[in-house]
Amino acid sequence: QVQLVESGGGLVQPGGSLRLSCASSQSIDDFTMMSWYRQAPEKQRELVAIMSNLGSTNYVDSVKGRFTISRDNAKNTLDLLMKNLKFEDTAVYYCNVYYGNRPFWGPGNQVTVGS
Repeated sequence: QVQLVESGGGLVQPGGSLRLSCASSQSIDDFTMMSWYRQAPEKQRELVAIMSNLGSTNYVDSVKGRFTISRDNAKNTLDLLMKNLKFEDTAVYYCNVYYGNRPFWGPGNQVTVGS
């Protein structure tokens, strides 16, 4: 069983930045795929950024150039640096990993972009 906990969310003004972190009970070296999803009110959960165990990354078009997914091996976390935040980035952000062929989710962390 893998336990994941997201942190770093909150309220930020448009154009601001936040860094989300996902702490894992399992070594992140053991995951085949790691990603961040988000779910805005009354919308479906969408994939935001993904990183393979080889380090390749991909992003949804709406965040390309603004968000960066990375791993911190020293802290054993998966991070998401979000810059130039927009109102439409407001959502609950979820960490997702694959341990073998099993997916695990964090409980989510709220990010609100507003003035």
